[in-house]
This record gives sequence, C-alpha cells and structure tokens, in this order.
Amino acid sequence: MKKYNSFLIGHISSDTIQELNGERYDFYGGAGLFGSYAAYYMGAKIGLLTKMAKDEKKAVDLLALDGEDIYFIESAKNTSMLNRYLSEDRECRDLVVSSVADPFLIRDIPDVESEIYHIAGLIYGDYEDGMIEYLAARGKVAVDMQGYLRRLNPKTMLLYFQDYEHKRRDFPFIHFLKTDAAEAEILTGTADREAAAKLMYGWGAKEVMITHNTEVLVCDGKKIYTCPIRSRNFSGRAGRGDTTFAIYITERLHSDIEEALAFAAAAVSLKMEHHGPLRKTRRDVEDYRKLLY
Repeated sequence: MKKYNSFLIGHISSDTIQELNGERYDFYGGAGLFGSYAAYYMGAKIGLLTKMAKDEKKAVDLLALDGEDIYFIESAKNTSMLNRYLSEDRECRDLVVSSVADPFLIRDIPDVESEIYHIAGLIYGDYEDGMIEYLAARGKVAVDMQGYLRRLNPKTMLLYFQDYEHKRRDFPFIHFLKTDAAEAEILTGTADREAAAKLMYGWGAKEVMITHNTEVLVCDGKKIYTCPIRSRNFSGRAGRGDTTFAIYITERLHSDIEEALAFAAAAVSLKMEHHGPLRKTRRDVEDYRKLLY
C-alpha cells in the first residue's frame, strides 16, 4: 500500500486570467496543481487524486509528482473559469465558469495510507456529502473551505459565496481548516480575523488558518500566530492559498505551529513573485527568509 505525508483530493482547472489592463493568458490552476507542486518541492511525499476531461489530461504531465502518485479519473468535463481581476492588488475579481468537472465520490478514494487527507475544492458540490467524516476515520483531514463556500449561479455562470450549512456538523472532523479573510467573514459574520479564527476553532476545527494579502494567521485555541506576507510583487497571486496551506500542513508533521507558519508564509511570498506554481527548493525559501524576514 502506498504511503504519503499528504494525499490531496482536488481538481486541476483550465483557466484564463484577465488582468486589469485587459491582458489575457491561459493557465492551469487549482490546488491539485499549486498545492501538490508546493508541498512536493518542499520535500513532502504527496499523492494526488484528480478528475479531468480526457482532452485535458495533458495537464497531469505538468505535475512534479511521480506518475504512480497521481490517481487520475476521467471526467465528462473539466472545471474551467475566467479569473477577471478588478483591482491592482488582485484581491478583487470576478470568476466566470464555463464548465465543471465531475465531483469526487467516497468510492473514488484509492487504497492508500496518508498522514493527512487534503480536501481542496473549487466549487460547492466538488465532494460527495460525508467525505470529510469518511476521511477523518483514516487520518488527519485538512479542508480548504473555498470548495464549500463558492457557489455557481447557473444563469450568470458567476461564482458567489454562501455560508456552509453543515459547518457545525463537519468542523469537529477537521484537523486543519483554511479560509481567506472574506471566506472567514462569510462563515462567522465578523471581519475581525482573530475573532473569526477563534469562532471556527470553537466549532471544532483543531487548527484554523486565515490567509490575507498582508499576513497569514493560525489559531490553535490557545494562541493566535501571525506571519507577514512580504512579496515584492504580486504577479503570481493565483494559487496563494493553495500554496500556503499545502506547505503549512506538511510542515506541521515535523515542526511546531510558529515555525511551520513562518516557513509557509515565506514560501508563498516567494511564489507570488512569479507566475505559476512554486518551483523552488527548501534552500531557496530559507534564503528568502534570511533576506526578507
């Protein structure tokens, strides 16, 4: 049986970015790409389950993972969307969806062992109900709440955010939980990130991460930890949360919260200075920390 530090379950999307100046370019995105790359390059043993349309399977060849660690299931369609940025800092954007891949079902999970099972969806409905509880019986579960909050308006094909109705039921099964600042406010009703993190911890999640363009915050119920983002530019904004979370959870397997957070924040700061996934080494991240932290 294959054994992993983290087994990521998520789609690889075929997307287009439209910058504020109207410039457009295509890229592959999603945590299946950004998250697996980042954790792999930092030295973790990573497995990936993904679903893509047959004619998009070439995206799998872009991954850094060994072929035997990629579990591919053919989907009728691929998840594909236009990321239309509306501000210079790339914090405001519209997401226009053109197609959605088949959801992940409990029966899709292969017979592997993993210390962490990383659920990293793109759109509500990406996972069969009960997936979080099922995986919690196998190992620690890490959940990016993006995939449970982003809903698709079938008339406009725009994504919008809505609170997750089963959060009180599911949070006790989640060890690592991640949101961005906007998602945290939707879940908790408060824009105060520290207060939001404490609320989500109180609902059962063991470690809560909230990402923001200025910092990354983690709450373990005893203390609030923060570390700044120090990117010198934000050209590689896409994949920020995926990169941060994938590195943090795997670093936590051998480091305390403060060190794992500092390393993840430095790694994503470096990643955001370049388009695409993080393709740097641990030494590169450590050198970056010495330079800017």
